[in-house]
Amino acid sequence: MPFFIIAGAVNAALAVALGAFGAHALKEKLSERYLAIWETAVQYQMFHALGLLVIGVLIGTAVLGANAQLHWAGYLLLAGTIIFSGSLYALSLSGIGVLGAITPIGGVLFIAGWIMLIIAAVKG
Repeated sequence: MPFFIIAGAVNAALAVALGAFGAHALKEKLSERYLAIWETAVQYQMFHALGLLVIGVLIGTAVLGANAQLHWAGYLLLAGTIIFSGSLYALSLSGIGVLGAITPIGGVLFIAGWIMLIIAAVKG
């Protein structure tokens, strides 16, 4: 099963839906600050959805498919998306500031995922 292609496509679809939700349903309900935070969550979710799609395609190739680092890259990007974007969505809707302290964990996972992709390509 092409797990990362499915995960990337699901995240891309969610990013579009949540972006539209923010632009239409939340526009009048959230302050400019929280709307900007929501938009950041949507952007990062979409960027990393595309990364997941690329990883899924690379796993399907003969060149990098068996590379364990490539799989780790995908899992790290997926976890980063859940923690980074998820905490920003929750912060935007709740206004609970401590949720912003969780967001950097997702950012570190993003960075680790991209580094693992570099390692996978170098080892390829």
